[in-house]
This record gives sequence, structure tokens and C-alpha cells, in this order.
Amino acid sequence: MQPATLHLTLAFLGAVDTERVAALVAATARQRAAPGGITLDRYGVFERQGIVWAGPAQAAPALQQTHDELWNWLEPLGWQRPPQAFTPHVTLLRRAARLDNQPPAPAPEQWRYNRYVLVQSRPQDGTARYQVLARSGG
Repeated sequence: MQPATLHLTLAFLGAVDTERVAALVAATARQRAAPGGITLDRYGVFERQGIVWAGPAQAAPALQQTHDELWNWLEPLGWQRPPQAFTPHVTLLRRAARLDNQPPAPAPEQWRYNRYVLVQSRPQDGTARYQVLARSGG
């Protein structure tokens, strides 16, 4: 991952039909996310996807509320809230060849947030290329 593409994932929507993108863009622009912060002090892997990630050891109540509010406006647009518990994370490495013998975790890092960003991921030359489609207001 490049520094410019690092982001805190609150929801992964998967493939979206072109006609639904316009509704997502408009809804994202109308939203407000309360500013907040978390400490990235937990590191892990999503083995099936080969992803190394950083996140908070425990989701702060304010971040959980931001996540819940996000889904409160996504559900009426036709998305179903995932059944698994919310795991806030920042993807650090994709397609890790080996996930064993990991080095020690780096020191905790403070992460600030203040808006929602709707990002489209497109594969290009074997990597994910991100394009920002919309940002929430304020």
C-alpha cells in the first residue's frame, strides 16, 4: 500500500452495478461523520485474502457509532449489514506471500478521521488502484 491510499475501512460493499453508483455518490456527499480518532495498536492478517492490517485493539464507542450510522444509511440503499462483528482496520499489505514469522509489531500510531470517503477499487497491473468517487460533507 502507498501512503496516499491508506484508509480506515468501515464498510466493504464489493462489486456495485453502475446504476447504483450514482445513488451511493449522492448519499455519501449528504452525510456527516463525527470527527474522532483511534490508536492503531493491533496488527493481524486476513489469511484468505493475504492482507496484513493494523487496527485498534478495541473499537472506540465513537468509531462503532460512526460505523453503525454508516450502515443506517447504506441499508435503505439496498446493502445488507454484515453479520460479523465490525473490525476497523487499515490495510498495510496486500497479497502477502507468507503470513508466518511476522516481525514484531511497530509502535502504536494515532489515526484521525473526519469524513466518509467512497472509494472504488479497480485492479490494474496486478494491484488495486483506488479512485475517490465522493466525500462526505463537513
